[in-house]
Amino acid sequence: MPYLKRKIDQFLQDWYQNPRRKPLIIKGARQIGKTESIRQFAQLHYEHVIEINFIESPRFRAILEDGYETDLIIKNISRINSDFAFIPGKTLLFFDEIQSYPDIVTSLKFFSIDGRYDVICSGSLLGINYKQIESVSVGFKEDYEMYSLDFEEFLWAKGYDDSLKNDLLDHMIQMKPFNETLTTTMYSLFLDYTILGGMPEVVSSYIESKGFSGTLYLQTQIVAAYKEDIRKYAGGADQTRITRIFDAIPVQLAKENKKFQISKVASSARFHEYGGCVDWLVDAGIIKKCYCLNFPELPLKGNYDDRKFKLYFSDTGLLVAMLDQESQDDLRANKNLGVYKGALYENAVGELLYKSGYSLFYYKREDGTLEEDFFLRDQKNLIPLEVKARSGKSQSLRSLINNERYPDISWGIKLSLNNIGHTNDVYTFPYYCGFLLRDWISARQ
Repeated sequence: MPYLKRKIDQFLQDWYQNPRRKPLIIKGARQIGKTESIRQFAQLHYEHVIEINFIESPRFRAILEDGYETDLIIKNISRINSDFAFIPGKTLLFFDEIQSYPDIVTSLKFFSIDGRYDVICSGSLLGINYKQIESVSVGFKEDYEMYSLDFEEFLWAKGYDDSLKNDLLDHMIQMKPFNETLTTTMYSLFLDYTILGGMPEVVSSYIESKGFSGTLYLQTQIVAAYKEDIRKYAGGADQTRITRIFDAIPVQLAKENKKFQISKVASSARFHEYGGCVDWLVDAGIIKKCYCLNFPELPLKGNYDDRKFKLYFSDTGLLVAMLDQESQDDLRANKNLGVYKGALYENAVGELLYKSGYSLFYYKREDGTLEEDFFLRDQKNLIPLEVKARSGKSQSLRSLINNERYPDISWGIKLSLNNIGHTNDVYTFPYYCGFLLRDWISARQ
């Protein structure tokens, strides 16, 4: 399977070129391509790579038994595998699946001070144990959070270079509508990406087969693996609660009121019992929270209710894999994203935003119908973002812009099936431009 170009490739290159680089921890959900990216980088830059997977090779969990100093660890690794060569300045130690052996992170302080060997750690479900990891290694490591392929990386996988991104962004900056050919091409690519998600194995299968054949099976296998992780890593009664939340997300996203209601997960379910289970899935990188703002104003930090939120899958392909059979058939045969009452559009846009570096917020006024899907910001403005699954008026968006109650809001964005347009302080873009909104906002300041 050919390697798919990823954004982490450039990050790793920059890290390598920094003479003061510290040990690196790469975290993210399972099966998003962490290991393959690290291997690709290591092959290009090191004469010797010591790869230790603490799940596949549990005997290496004994390497700290004599202490955390670098020479002691190297000695114990060499005793387990004498074929490993440790050449200062030319060797990378790659510790994989460290969620199974978080004690190894304590050694990063000593590797950092020693400086003879580069170290990269990787693992899934790191968020669950990350407070423990952070406490023993703060100041002696760097962190990188990785996701499944974003839309730009998907375009790379399809063979497009940066000229396409630059062309799209140039149209957005000039507010110049796309021609029919580009519109048809980009919307087809966006639909395919939304149906597939960004898991490398799924995308690679799609590229090689030139279609969806076999991709649903791979998606459902990933969902099954995530549920197995819940059974493996969650304790006691939380296993059942976490699984219930996981299974309830598609059902609740399909409703008009997409706020996640814990009371609907199970009879007699209460926030104090289930709130931590939601956070477990967030920490594992499987889902993202979109918090309800107390009021649509700046600053955003602290201006939200942590008990009111929507939940989105971190990869829309996971949501797709959990749809009922009828929805699957309609989706893959007709590419009808509206089949699930706009949930797919909304999850896909949420994914585009957080993979662009945005935190997710929405707003719903308790005493009326005013509701907005997402909020962005620039240096001075709070920017409401509306996701339209169908054509129609954007009444909430207009109310936020025009009402003096919201002085931080002077303009807004709408993502829809429509082409580029600008009317009455509302900028309209096709869905597939969502991954460029941060660049567009920066360019217009």
